[in-house]
Amino acid sequence: MDDTEVGYVPGPRALFGQAELRRMMHPRSVAVVGASETPGSFGRRTIENLDIGFPGRILPVNPRYREMFGRPCYASLEDLPEPPDCVILTVPREHVEPLIERAAAIGAGGVMLYSSGYAEVGRPERVAAQRRLAEIAARTGLRILGPNCAGIANLALPAGLTFMPKFFEMRRVCGPVGLVSQSGALGYVVLQAMERGIGFSHYLTAGNSCDVDVCDLVNYLVEEERTRVIACMLEGVRDGARLLAAAQAALRAGKPLVVYKLGGSEISRQTAMSHTGTLVGADEAYRAALRRAGAVIVDHWEEVLETATLFARAGGPRCPGVGVMAPSGGAAVMAADEAERVGLSLPPPQPQTSARLEAVIPEFGSSANPSDITAESVKDVTMYGTCIRAFAEDPGYGAVVVPMMSVHLPGAVERAHYMAKLAPELPVPLCVVWLNEWLQGPGSEIYDGCENLPTFRTMARCITALARWNAYHAGRAELLRDDAPAAAPPGAAATARAVLAAAPPGRTLGERLSKEVLAAYGIPVTREVLARDVEAAVAAARGIGFPVALKADSPDIPHKTEAGVIRLGIGDEAALRAAHAAILAAAARVPGARVEGVLVQQMARPGAEMMVGARLDAQFGPLITCGFGGVAVEVTRDVATALAPVGAREAGAMIASLRGHRLLTGYRNLPAADTGALAEIVGRLSRLACDLADEIEEIDVNPVILGPGGALAVDALVVRRAAAGAP
Repeated sequence: MDDTEVGYVPGPRALFGQAELRRMMHPRSVAVVGASETPGSFGRRTIENLDIGFPGRILPVNPRYREMFGRPCYASLEDLPEPPDCVILTVPREHVEPLIERAAAIGAGGVMLYSSGYAEVGRPERVAAQRRLAEIAARTGLRILGPNCAGIANLALPAGLTFMPKFFEMRRVCGPVGLVSQSGALGYVVLQAMERGIGFSHYLTAGNSCDVDVCDLVNYLVEEERTRVIACMLEGVRDGARLLAAAQAALRAGKPLVVYKLGGSEISRQTAMSHTGTLVGADEAYRAALRRAGAVIVDHWEEVLETATLFARAGGPRCPGVGVMAPSGGAAVMAADEAERVGLSLPPPQPQTSARLEAVIPEFGSSANPSDITAESVKDVTMYGTCIRAFAEDPGYGAVVVPMMSVHLPGAVERAHYMAKLAPELPVPLCVVWLNEWLQGPGSEIYDGCENLPTFRTMARCITALARWNAYHAGRAELLRDDAPAAAPPGAAATARAVLAAAPPGRTLGERLSKEVLAAYGIPVTREVLARDVEAAVAAARGIGFPVALKADSPDIPHKTEAGVIRLGIGDEAALRAAHAAILAAAARVPGARVEGVLVQQMARPGAEMMVGARLDAQFGPLITCGFGGVAVEVTRDVATALAPVGAREAGAMIASLRGHRLLTGYRNLPAADTGALAEIVGRLSRLACDLADEIEEIDVNPVILGPGGALAVDALVVRRAAAGAP
C-alpha cells in the first residue's frame, strides 16, 4: 500500500518546525468556523475552551449569528477583520474542502480539522478526499492539522484549541513536558494529570495527518523553549526517515523523547488502520529506528507520564547506582527484585554512609541497600531526612528511591511537605513510590505537584524508568558520535548484481548463489562444490576431504532440515552415496521444487550457531538482525535488530544485547567466541543490504558457526525484490 492509497501526497518532504507551525500552534487570533451556542457542539466546546485564559482574539464564524458569547460573529472567513493565525473547522466533512481553500486564500496561518470519516474508514472515495486535502496543503503552503484530530492545548500561552469536553474547567498547570499523540483521547487522558498537579507545555494531536504529522509535532517541540522533555504516543508514520530525523533532532537538543508505540500485534495494526488510516509497520523496525536516535522506548501506556516526569524533574545522573530507603522490609525486597529484573545497580553503601544509617536505624532494621528503616520512621519524620541525606551524599548513588507505605492524617501530609522541602536540597534526585492503593490519598497531591520529586505509582515503573534514565544519559554522547559503517570491497555491488541476475525478480536464490552474493562483500562462507550427479559428489568430497556435508541446492526448499535434504558429518564414500540418494528422493517429494544439484561442503568446526539476516522495511528501509540461530531460531527469538547500515560499535552492541551473550564469552569450560568476527559479518551484511536495497527483499544467513577462531556462514538464502507493480 503506497501513500496515495492512504490519503497522502507521495514523496519525501522536510520536517516542519517553528517557522511553519508557530502561527497555528501559538496564535494571536483564532477563527472558529462552525462556532455555535448549541450545548455539547464542537463549535461551542471550542469557544468555551478558548474563552478561559487565551490572550488573543477569538473570531467566531457562523452566518446564522450576529453575536456569540458577547463578541461579534462573522458570516464567513472573508468577513474577518484580519487573517487569523489559526482556523479551527468544526463543520461536517462535506463543507471542509472549500473552507480550506478559502482559509489559504485569506492568508490564514493554519487549519485544525476535527472532521472524521476520511482515510480511517478505508473507502476509496474517502481516501481520495483526504488526499485532496493533502494536495491543497502542498499547493498553497497552508498547514493542516488533522483530519480526525482533537486539536491542541498550548499551556504556555495558554490556549485550549480543542473540543475535548470541559477542558476549560480543568486545572491548568504549565510544565516542561510536551505531549504528542496521534490519538486525541489517549493523549487527553494523560493531560488530565494536570488535575494532580503535573504540568505540561503542550498537548498536540495529529489524527489522520494528511499534512502535519507526529514527526512535525515532535520537531516543533524540539524547537519550543518551554519544553524540556517530549512524550509521544504513536501508532505509525508514513515516512520512517522523518521520524528518525525528528528523534535525532531531539537527541541533539538534549530533550529526551519518551515514546510509546502502539500497534505491536496484527489485531492492533488493523485497529490503527481503521482509527487514523495509519500504516503501523513492523514493531521491531520502529524500535530499531528509535533506538538509533536515542529515544526512550516504554512498553506500556502507564509508563509514559511517569517516565517523562522523571526526565523532566531529575536532570542527569552523576553515576548509575541507586539507593533505596524503605520503611518496610517487604518494600525493600520488592525494589531489589525489580532492580535485578532490569539490571539496575543497587551497590552497597560506603562505610561512612552505613555508619550514618546505623546511628538512627533500629537494630531490627537494615542499613544495607536497599535499607529497611522500619516502621519506627512513622514516629519521626526527620528520620527520613537523616537517612535520605546519607544515601544522597554517598558518591556511589545517582538517585534515591523512597517507597511511601501507609497513608493517614495528619502524618502523611506532614511527611509529604517535609519531602518536598528536602528534595531540592539534595545533590541527587529523590524518587517517591506511592505504593498505597489509595492512589490519591492525603499527601499524594503534594508529591505529584512538586517539580523536584519524580513520583511513581508502582515500584516496577520507578525502577524501570531509572534504568532507562541511566541508559539514555550514558548512551547519548555515544549516539552523537559517528559510527562509520564498513565500506564495501571494490566492485562488490557489481559482482553481487551479476549473481542476482540469475534469479527473476521476486524469486529466491539457491544456497550456492546466495553465498556468492555474500562472498562478494567479504563475508566468509564454506568451501563447497555443486555436484550434478553422485560421481561428481564423490570427487568433490575427495577434494575437500572427509567428513563433508551434503545439501540439495534448490531455491524452492528454504528449510532443508524439515524437508530432509541435508546430511552432516558424512565420513566416507559409501555413506556419501547413500546420503546422496536419500537427499534426491526427499527433494523429489517437495512439490514443484527445482533442484540444481547437490552441494558438497566442508564441515565447519564446532561452535555456537548464530544467524544474521536483513530485510527491507516499508517505512525504514533495510534492517539488519543478528542473534542465536539454528533450527530453533523462531522458538528462542534471541535476536537484535537495527537500521542498516551499522558500524562496528553498533554491531558489537547488538551482539552484547542478546540474552544468551554470556554463552559467547567463555561460559564455564567453553572458550570465548570471536564476537568481533560476527560483528564484522553483521556490518558487511548491513552494507550489502543498503547497497542492493533496490534488488534484495530479504537475506537469511543461518547458521553462522561462531567459534574462537572466527565466524563462517554455513547456509544462506537471498530473496530478490519483486518487480514494480508485482504482488
